[in-house]
Amino acid sequence: MAVCIMQRMSLLMVLMAQARDAVMKARRKELTRYHISPCQSAVLYYIQAIGEKAAPAEISRGIFRESHSISEILGRMEKQGLLRRVKDLSRKNMVRVELTEKGLEACNHSEKRVSIDKIFSALSKEERQQLRSYLERLRDKALRLIQKKSLFSRSPQSMRSPA
Repeated sequence: MAVCIMQRMSLLMVLMAQARDAVMKARRKELTRYHISPCQSAVLYYIQAIGEKAAPAEISRGIFRESHSISEILGRMEKQGLLRRVKDLSRKNMVRVELTEKGLEACNHSEKRVSIDKIFSALSKEERQQLRSYLERLRDKALRLIQKKSLFSRSPQSMRSPA
């Protein structure tokens, strides 16, 4: 019986990974016309949502990426002209991140989530709400296991998944 349960759990993990990978591939394909990746889209969206308080550490926590990864991503995005890092005048050792005109334009374009909307249209509104509830519970349980605080419980309304 334990083997059967383990096989079902493994199948769930495989299905979750396959679904995520397929959705991300569709999203990546959609975003290529704007010359940004899904990760860059998330960074732009998060910066816009939190506004002038956008700092690399906050962005890192908000999109679940390690600080060194965010630093590299921000560096590439700065070279692309999508954002700029500026010193916080009130806290000398703090850096803030702000969108450039080009970054704001890319963010606005990336808000068009045609692929995501088409994919999620396979579920009814009630099913999307249930899925969201299940995924939030799984995410929060995993975060408790790895002892990380979830920022999404207090994230901007615009950052929420389709429901």
